[in-house]
Amino acid sequence: MRFATVLTIALAACGAATTARAEPILLREMGSFFVGGRIAVVSDRPKIMSGTPGVQQFELDPNGEYWVEQMYVQYFKVEKPRGRVPIILWHGGAMTGVFWESTPDGRPGWVNYFLRRGWDVYNVDGVERGRSGWAMYPEIWPAPPEFMPRSSPAERTHWRIGAGRPAQGAKPDAIELFPGSQFPVEAYDAFVKGFVPRWYHTGPATIKAFLELVDRVCPCVVISHSQSGAWSFDIAKARPDKVRALIAIESATPGSPGDLDRFSGMPIMWLLADFIDTDPQRVKAFARNLAFLKTVSAAGGLVDVVRLPELGIRGNTHFVMSDRNSDDVAGVVHGWLAKHGLHQ
Repeated sequence: MRFATVLTIALAACGAATTARAEPILLREMGSFFVGGRIAVVSDRPKIMSGTPGVQQFELDPNGEYWVEQMYVQYFKVEKPRGRVPIILWHGGAMTGVFWESTPDGRPGWVNYFLRRGWDVYNVDGVERGRSGWAMYPEIWPAPPEFMPRSSPAERTHWRIGAGRPAQGAKPDAIELFPGSQFPVEAYDAFVKGFVPRWYHTGPATIKAFLELVDRVCPCVVISHSQSGAWSFDIAKARPDKVRALIAIESATPGSPGDLDRFSGMPIMWLLADFIDTDPQRVKAFARNLAFLKTVSAAGGLVDVVRLPELGIRGNTHFVMSDRNSDDVAGVVHGWLAKHGLHQ
């Protein structure tokens, strides 16, 4: 397994990160669709009054068939593709595809970055997230969703936004940042508004929907983040002929064991940000991931462990796509893909 072997080409890509920003994005097509899902039957619910109060109301029977577990996909296809295959962006837990679209402080996000460099891009809202919709509890899911308080992102030390633990409801300017942090703390509230309720039982449904997406639009590159990291390894293992490269950004947990020879010859980047040693929980989690990646490498996977500080890219949180230097991090990914012959 190779460690940070992409230094020269990555930094060259970072130096070019701002050169294309002002150029227009020319598309040949854009649109959206749904993949996955199943029909579930709800029964024994009482009828309710629905409609607009004071205007028109009617009795509604909520029992019947419902589509659940579908996944929303938005796509953008550039006029003159330079990426040899499209990129699929897969967000982390309690997030949606919006985190790839724009940064909290209003800069263009990774969707824009990769489009400007000639990649077709697919951006998903995972099952039960965002425009994918969500299903009833307890009829569909065995447990309710988790909601995240305003202060939670700064308090979760494994996300490394805050160096301390702010009081509940603390203002953004009260958050203690790590020295040199690239997180746009003035846009903290805009950042938090992007988080949505999350379920912890959606893994199988999410993988099923994502496999349908891969079968529909790939060969492709998959870029995953945090929670989706382990799932992306399972997807790549299930479709090694269609996933041409996998980038897992700080994957929260390792992929599943077994059949690791299916990764043979597949370029894999595991990308790590800064301040990791400040959180014992994250150190232990990443040690488990590293052990998994060593077995993948031994099975023939072309694994690069890329630590941003070793490339001179410092100050990043768990949310590299939201940090002030997000284009520099995207440049590392772009340069690595180009090195593997996936960009012309």
